[in-house]
Amino acid sequence: MEYEGQICRPPMEKSSFMLATAVGCAYNQCKFCNLFKHLNYRLLPLEQIEAELRHVRAVGGNPKQVFLGDGNAFGMETSRLLCILEKIYHYFPNCQMVNMDATVTDIRNKTDKELYQLKKAGVGHLYLGIESGIDDVLIFMRKDHNIEQAYREIQRMKDAELLYDAHIMTGIAGMGRGIENAEKLAEFFNHTQPERIINFSLFLSRSVALYQDISAGRFIPANEVENLEEARRLLELIGEKPVLYDGFHDKLEFRVWGELPKDRQKMLKKLDSAIETYSRKEPMIAYTH
Repeated sequence: MEYEGQICRPPMEKSSFMLATAVGCAYNQCKFCNLFKHLNYRLLPLEQIEAELRHVRAVGGNPKQVFLGDGNAFGMETSRLLCILEKIYHYFPNCQMVNMDATVTDIRNKTDKELYQLKKAGVGHLYLGIESGIDDVLIFMRKDHNIEQAYREIQRMKDAELLYDAHIMTGIAGMGRGIENAEKLAEFFNHTQPERIINFSLFLSRSVALYQDISAGRFIPANEVENLEEARRLLELIGEKPVLYDGFHDKLEFRVWGELPKDRQKMLKKLDSAIETYSRKEPMIAYTH
């Protein structure tokens, strides 16, 4: 299947078979995101999805894990999701779980019964774009939720035994607020206890709405040392429940990953080294084209 747009999936899904089920993101309003701005959101025909499954099986494919694309596959109507799940498990009998991105609103729009149905039908991990632990930052960035809503909907999905993973972005609170954001996120995660945390440190595209705020002085970006310090404070404060963390600072070509709390000291040491190195250089801000 030809994939329209940019392929975007969590690093933990790199060995999953990625099955396109839609084009773009149904929400597509976050100020910082440029992944889907050029796309008109639409669902792919079920016939096209099934043809891809049939083709992959015909060439010997039988993946143990499937990741549904595009931006927020969990937002589809439950009846459609259940139909896709049934087809996946029919064509791939060895499949153990089907994972996908979701928004807090996607969960809110499903009843408790639907969440249980989807879990029973084979949904495993849901990756939620939490991004920040501060309400005014979420409002400014046009996220679809506030912290109270995130607490409530994550508890509902966990009651249904769906697996909760979190996307965050160091730097999203702007200059001077990284430590505050880290401490609020740590508090949030210590209560909600995700299985995985993925940090795609904020990159600043000139093509998105946030750049207009930067030009007008309404948002002052943090530099990359601040972002590293924010990540360090977060890892320092996350509690004792095991959680996988994978943090990307693409401007620096720097990555820190491991399992907390087991690898905490090793990860902090790596961040300390990077902070020391880049503190001696000219401040860098993660602009991209």
